[in-house]
Amino acid sequence: MDKNEEKRVTDRINELYHKKQKEGLTPEEEAERKELHKKFLENFRAGFRQQLEDTVIIDKNGKEVTSEKAKKAQREKGLRKD
Repeated sequence: MDKNEEKRVTDRINELYHKKQKEGLTPEEEAERKELHKKFLENFRAGFRQQLEDTVIIDKNGKEVTSEKAKKAQREKGLRKD
């Protein structure tokens, strides 16, 4: 999801939230809200996973202590040569 799509989804979720608080939602709007929320969470999780997989952890002595799972994901993406 690009930034424009993400903003559109977030704005619509907020719009439906405020409408729900004031007057309630129709069944169609409630279904739309659930679908948008699902889409938002999928995008958030994918971005968070990407960020974690790209993180390299160095301890206070300068030794890399990145988990093997993260190293494997980095190798698969071509981010590591080891």
